[in-house]
Amino acid sequence: MSGASISQTTAVAPEARSGLDPWVREDLPAPPAASGLGWVRVVGPGVIVLGVSIGSGEFLLGPAVFVRHGLTLLWVTTVAVFLQTVFNTELMRYTLATGEPVFTGFMRTRPSATAWAWLYATLYFVQSGWPAWAGTAAGAIFFLFTWRLPGPPDVAAVYYIGVGSFLACVAALLVGRRIERTLELLNWVLIVCILGGFLVLAALFVPAGTWLAAAAGLVGFDVVHSSFSFLPTGADFFLLGALVAYSGSGGVTNITLSNWARDRGYGMGERAGHIPAAVGGHKVNLAHSGFIFAADAKAMCRWRGWWRVVLADQWGVFFTGAVLGMVLPALLYVTFVPRGRDIQGLGISAELALNVGASEGALLGGIIAFLGAWILFKTQLDIIEGMARAITDILWTGSRRVRTWHGGDVRAVYYSVLTAVVLWGIVTLRLAQPIFLLKLGANVAAVVFIVASLHVLYLNTRLLPPHVRPPMWRRVVLVAMALFYGFFVTLSLRSL
Repeated sequence: MSGASISQTTAVAPEARSGLDPWVREDLPAPPAASGLGWVRVVGPGVIVLGVSIGSGEFLLGPAVFVRHGLTLLWVTTVAVFLQTVFNTELMRYTLATGEPVFTGFMRTRPSATAWAWLYATLYFVQSGWPAWAGTAAGAIFFLFTWRLPGPPDVAAVYYIGVGSFLACVAALLVGRRIERTLELLNWVLIVCILGGFLVLAALFVPAGTWLAAAAGLVGFDVVHSSFSFLPTGADFFLLGALVAYSGSGGVTNITLSNWARDRGYGMGERAGHIPAAVGGHKVNLAHSGFIFAADAKAMCRWRGWWRVVLADQWGVFFTGAVLGMVLPALLYVTFVPRGRDIQGLGISAELALNVGASEGALLGGIIAFLGAWILFKTQLDIIEGMARAITDILWTGSRRVRTWHGGDVRAVYYSVLTAVVLWGIVTLRLAQPIFLLKLGANVAAVVFIVASLHVLYLNTRLLPPHVRPPMWRRVVLVAMALFYGFFVTLSLRSL
């Protein structure tokens, strides 16, 4: 190799070796000052991803597992939510430091930006392209109008209700100023109402012994037999694998957390811009490449301030809320639904409402059915928005032609992707029962965790500069995460 070639090779920045533009040196913006209730104002991405988690694992898959196998399996929630919280903070580490979503970071690694773009876009579609949440919400809505669970003769009615719910999600994404902010506000309402409502119901109707069984189940202890029970005999591992992935959030949804953090203006995300809404928003120059800051005393002081915001967002909101969001519905389901019953049908989202209504009155049953429909509608809204957002960012980063299309207005790309997702969803709702689509996507999410935990480990220890790299214990947790999900993916595959 000639001297000139060697010089050109060594001149390429590590983050630009896959073909993307290198980072630009900028000052790290100052973090917001917060204390007491002021922390509610500065957290946000964790609220969105928590809202997603409550509507899948916590309200559907968890109850299906715990009614069938008991509360000792709550230990998988403890482990999964802990691993995901560390994973989430590492995703946000990258975004704080660069202003880029982690999907862009993945595209900065070899073999090429195009290869990783195709892989993660495909995984996103295979995991979340099925509108399972709108389909399951339809069961609760059907119950509200008929006061019975839907059966095989009601498939067409449930389908059309699901399509209507799906289209209502799209309508919610058309208005506002900043889409991320709209989702954040809606999820605050969801979390306060749902967790508060379930806490009140559990306090009123759940016996003390069931509370004790749930507390013990968080570490895998069976209070009836006074022994640890981690994997019960005859467990449905396809269902259990789905629960493990969707305890917390799940796969690509966790990764999209970094997109929401960018749009919230966390760290260098303040310099990157955001995706505005179609109605009420205005054109924003969204950076296709990120930034990096020097390791001077002022910058590192600001970095530590931003890191405190991330810790509050993830450990204070996501971790705490995800554990409560799994435990509270589980307490109600095992109290009102007979042990061993298989509730995986068209009416899974109304099963609790039916049993509570039969025991405590139709009014309370109707309230629970309404809460179930709202949870799942809101989750579908977050899922569809996250998919459109992530794929838009991938296209925006990887294609100069896309960045100049329609006058360089990112809204044109975002809403084109959203339209394609909607059309695909309307078709796929007819392919299988929504609960099966949900379990399929959740097991794919476990595969995503295996790949992405190791990928973000590489990203944060090889591309990020030394002054913002993670400590050793966090690196060990990311490897443990890949092994944990790999174990359950293996069990799930062997059960098919």
